[in-house]
Amino acid sequence: MTDLPGLDAPITAPPTDRPSPPVAAAIPGPETDALRAAARELEAAFLSEMLKQAGFGEARGAFGGGVGEQQFASLLRDQHAHAMADAGGIGLAEQIFRALAARQAQEQTQ
Repeated sequence: MTDLPGLDAPITAPPTDRPSPPVAAAIPGPETDALRAAARELEAAFLSEMLKQAGFGEARGAFGGGVGEQQFASLLRDQHAHAMADAGGIGLAEQIFRALAARQAQEQTQ
């Protein structure tokens, strides 16, 4: 295969000595809902920016609407991004929620 030693070895995750972070069960219901909403908003903002960079909503052809169309295109992108996040998104909201929940649970135990 290769002439370099160790490159043919299987890729494995490094061992971890840390325990897994606490789950959201330690956080009361209203706070959990607020964390989930914040995580969903962050994912929606991320998705909106990704849609913008991908050119979603840009004017096509000779009849572009100018500045007004650009402003309304951003609103359309934001609504699409929120719809995507509400439908499950790309999993970013769940990861953000878990990180926020773990941090909040850690702060409560200190």
